[in-house]
Amino acid sequence: MRSPSLVLLLAGLTLAAGGPARPAWRIPVTVKQLPNGLTVVVSEDHALPTLGVSVVYRVGMRLEPKGRTGFAHLFEHMMFEGTPVAPKGTFDRVIQGGGGRNNGSTRYDFTNYIESAPASALEPILWLEADRMKDLDFSEKNLQNQRDVVKEEIRVNVKNRPYGSFWLDLPAAAYARWENAHDGYGSFEDLDHAAVQDVKAFHATFYSPANAVIAVAGDVKAEEVFALVEKHFGAIPSQPKPAVPDLKEPLNTKEVRQVKTDPLARVPALAVAWKMPERGSRDHAPAAVLAEILAGGDASRLYLSLVKGKEYLLNVQGGLNPLGGPWDFDGQTLMTLFSLYKPQVDVDKILAEVDAQVAAVAAEGVGKAELERTRTKMVSDFYAGLETPLGRADALAKSQALWGSAEALNTIPALIEGVTPADLKRVAATYFTRANRVVIDYHTAAPKP
Repeated sequence: MRSPSLVLLLAGLTLAAGGPARPAWRIPVTVKQLPNGLTVVVSEDHALPTLGVSVVYRVGMRLEPKGRTGFAHLFEHMMFEGTPVAPKGTFDRVIQGGGGRNNGSTRYDFTNYIESAPASALEPILWLEADRMKDLDFSEKNLQNQRDVVKEEIRVNVKNRPYGSFWLDLPAAAYARWENAHDGYGSFEDLDHAAVQDVKAFHATFYSPANAVIAVAGDVKAEEVFALVEKHFGAIPSQPKPAVPDLKEPLNTKEVRQVKTDPLARVPALAVAWKMPERGSRDHAPAAVLAEILAGGDASRLYLSLVKGKEYLLNVQGGLNPLGGPWDFDGQTLMTLFSLYKPQVDVDKILAEVDAQVAAVAAEGVGKAELERTRTKMVSDFYAGLETPLGRADALAKSQALWGSAEALNTIPALIEGVTPADLKRVAATYFTRANRVVIDYHTAAPKP
């Protein structure tokens, strides 16, 4: 459901190039930090009697320690297994029984826990989140249960799914650093070796107040939220904030080509990736806009040229940051493409057309109408993601955790609007090069020797 303020905003967007400037709109943001290091973000919106809560912990797949692959993901599951005070099932029963919903997810640079509920549920939600930040039911039974759940999830989503590994294969081929390249879903060996004391240590290190951000958006008063967060989280002991590993890598200087066989696939597929600039850098927003121009839906250049035009491909999917969106990563990320292609088509012909489209941008830039259309779509999509209290709370929590500022979320529309044809030419020539490219060709049968 739309909030009145957002309806007015979107109605006021200027779609025609050369028209008056788009109306400015800022998400109201109030931030406070508790003495134990927990950062609290509140965004009031009284259009509806609902709220969204997001608790983001600064630990994701590429921040987990060596020898603990899959721990970030495993721990996402462990957080729903109950605590000594609130046994398993309490979390879901309280929130869903009150008309709300909840979930969690693990990404490269964070793990988030989200709730959407009537505004009256604020204090029970905060109590539950504080309770599992303090302690968990670290029993061998729970660990074994969730270890099996995670392994089954890997079987369903990766091992027994056509092309299920492509988003793991690309980082492994593109990156040199273990943190960026390893299998974040987790190896069965590491998961089997996980002991209760390992899980306790992981919770103590990464699930501390200083390593977390809690954001609340919706029909709330900021001062009331701060008081309730202080009440329920304030006594949780402070812990040192864990160091974030160095994730920086230079661009690759030689193309990587691999051929893999996928026995479950019925059509060959092509996965392509380029290393992209760091989050928040000068080239970040231009890379996000160029990714949208190249692969952002049925109006994108690669869809029109390779699916509709030459009919080499059956589809094109892609964008900046394969496990999230263009704004919710830290360090570096990849621009990825994934396509099913017709068996009779030579892969080199597909790649030549990709190169031609990139070269055209690098040489000629992008026309005013195409750039304006792309920016309008991206800004519209950005605001649409903030429509619900839950979407807004989650975006604010991630912005605070990854950018170091919830207010940074308010700068993103201007970053998109500020991208120029010259920026796109520079980014195309710098990052979308053959030398910086990884290509994985998925065959339906064993490749010929």
